[in-house]
Amino acid sequence: MSPRIAILAGLVAGIVVAVALLGGILAFAPDSAPDATPVPSVAIATATPGATATASGSPAGSDAVEPSGSAETGLFGVGAPAPPLVVPQVGGGTIDLANLKGQPVWVNFMGTYCPPCVDEFPLMNGFAARYADDGLVVLAIDVREEEGVVAAFAESLGATFPLGLDRDGAAADEWKAAAALPVHFWVDADGIVRDGALGGIGPDIMASGLQTILPGVDVTVEP
Repeated sequence: MSPRIAILAGLVAGIVVAVALLGGILAFAPDSAPDATPVPSVAIATATPGATATASGSPAGSDAVEPSGSAETGLFGVGAPAPPLVVPQVGGGTIDLANLKGQPVWVNFMGTYCPPCVDEFPLMNGFAARYADDGLVVLAIDVREEEGVVAAFAESLGATFPLGLDRDGAAADEWKAAAALPVHFWVDADGIVRDGALGGIGPDIMASGLQTILPGVDVTVEP
């Protein structure tokens, strides 16, 4: 056999072997790729920029479900019965929240040394006067100060609502209001906390809180 014929025969034999190997690989290969396991989607909640959180955690102005006495307790105890509150009153007597059952009550824990308290008292005076005929009772509870200091503070700001003395801070602890002052709670006529806020707050938040305990009353920021 000539050298050319021998080379040609070798090439043909190599091609035949390669084709055979390729056929074997294709015969054993799967028909299609296995189905990929679907990845579950995850919903991501986003907060609206600039929204103010209410006591229940919902943005102000949202259609939040009104809490009831049987609902799970939320921030500031919203939805739960108000804790007991029995403290001496500045000027004599006793403030007892239980005696106010049947009336909407705005409870404010405060201190005379607190700048936001100074700003809030005139606003609270205005709301107390405007909604007195609707049964509203406003209470300011001073935490850990002497009566003389509190009386002078109330007189300087012309407070028209009762002030109580939480001398040892026990009431603030019971209401979970001791961490920072002022703290506001709005309690409805059934004794259920309906809203709360950490001060200092403006008239808009005050009106929003009052609206939760004055059903049927159009609570406005201005007279």
